[in-house]
This record gives sequence, C-alpha cells and structure tokens, in this order.
Amino acid sequence: MKQNIVFMGSPNFALPTLSALAQTYNLSGVVTQPDKPAGRGRALKAPPVKELAQQLNIPVIQPQKLKQPEALEQLRAWNPDLIVVAAFGQILKPEVLNLPRYGCLNVHASLLPRWRGAAPIHAAILAGDAQTGVTIMKMDVGLDTGDILAARAAPIAAQDTAATLFASLAQLGADLLMETLPSYFAGNLASQPQENALSTYAPMLKKEDGLLDFSKPAVELERRVRAMNPAPGAWMMWKNAPMKVLRAAVADGGDSARAAQRLTVQENPAIQCGEGILILQEIQPAGKKPMSGKSFLAGARDWQGLP
Repeated sequence: MKQNIVFMGSPNFALPTLSALAQTYNLSGVVTQPDKPAGRGRALKAPPVKELAQQLNIPVIQPQKLKQPEALEQLRAWNPDLIVVAAFGQILKPEVLNLPRYGCLNVHASLLPRWRGAAPIHAAILAGDAQTGVTIMKMDVGLDTGDILAARAAPIAAQDTAATLFASLAQLGADLLMETLPSYFAGNLASQPQENALSTYAPMLKKEDGLLDFSKPAVELERRVRAMNPAPGAWMMWKNAPMKVLRAAVADGGDSARAAQRLTVQENPAIQCGEGILILQEIQPAGKKPMSGKSFLAGARDWQGLP
C-alpha cells in the first residue's frame, strides 16, 4: 500500500520534488504560501507549487500561518503518514511535526550543517564555496537542525548563478528524496545528528544585500553578482538611479587607492575595486532593458571618471 503524503513548498525549487512524489505516492494534499501581488499591475500571482498541484488535481490550501485552526484541521483530515517539505517558507510547530507517524522530512539545498536558513544557495556562492549539495533531513523544532538521512554534493562552477544552482539542486534534491524514501519507510535508514559546531547561517536576502561595495575585492563582487541573479539582484548607482549588474568578470591590476572609479576595460564599462577591477558585461539601467556592457558604453559617453 502506498504511503499517504502531504507536501509543503512554494517556489520553483519545490516543483521536481512535488512532481516525483505525485508519480510514486498518494499525495492527499499540498500546502503552499498565499498568492502574492506581482508585476507592474500588482495582480495576485499563485506560487508555482499551487499551479502544479492544480494541474495534478491535488487539493491545495494556502494558510497565512500554518498554526491557524482551519489549516491544522485540514492537515489532520488528510491524515498523512509523512509530510515532505521543500522551500515552504514557514516554520513547522510541534503540533505539525508530530502529526505524521513517519514525521516530517525536508529537502534542503545545502550540505548541512553548512548554510542553514532561508538562502543557502546564495550564501554558498557568496562565500566562494567549491561545492554545495542537498540534504534530506528529519525535521525538528529548530531551524534546519534535524538529523540527516542522506546528503549528496554538487560542485559550484565558476559561472554558476543562484538561478542555475536552484535548477540543478532542485532536481538533485528530488532524486535523492525518491532514493531515500523506500529505506526510510522500511526502517532501514540510520540518521546522523548534525555537528552543530560546524553550522553556518544563511539569512533571507533583502534588496540592499545586492548593493555592490567597490571598496571590496572584485572577486567578491563578481560572486555577489552571480549570487544575486536573478533575485534580489546586484546593483549600483548610476546617474542617481539604481542600475542592475547582471553579469560581470574580474580583471587584475588597477589602482586600489581609486576604488569606485569608473573605467573602460576590454570595451566594457568597469569599476576599480579595493582589489582588482570589476568588468560589467551585462547591465540594466533604470527604466531600460538588459544590455551588454559594450552597448551601454555606446550611449554613455560620460562613463569614465570618479564616482
């Protein structure tokens, strides 16, 4: 008999896991975040998980908080053997954690205990980690502190952005979960406690986290550009308005005493940094579409100079 599972998730990262579970197990329900305003018109937009669940004809609820009585009542009515969580966005309280007989499992996008928290993929790129990965964890009341059931590493390539890593780790997490569940349900899988002394934390990112500080080394700023792509986005000020930096490269040399000076390098706009030079290969000035650095320079004759 197939186990009865409830799935909790919201963004695109959760889609491969939801799709894989639906093909193998009985999914009695899906819990996701409420619809949110999006775009210029601020019309309500459903989370990707809701859209897929509706295509799969799986019942969906969208509580503001999971502790709301009607949400808990629905969870009890679904009577899950297991709850699987992938980028849900809410903390699970003991009354939810203790509901299924097999507990709650989380598909987390890092090699725990490194990068617990809301933005592990961004944090791994920002830190210059050579690898990241996914962890299948049995959830407890802490923030990503539960015992580890399985983990799988993945390299971080020099050109990886948050977007490319999200996509690859989302599929890796789904695959690892599906490999793990049969042994877990059979009781043949030993869990391992996390080494709390090795833990690091990846907080939720804000728009200001994308601001490029040119007093820092260019290699750090290039990582920030990749880590913030596509959201919340890396940016700098140009003509009293924020300009997005979508793709960048690093060049050696320059005069670190003139940090933030605007230069032209390899026919691209560039910025002197505290160490090295950041070449702006693709940018998006305020109110305009993304463009190459070379195209930008064609219309920005006054680019070179001090900030």
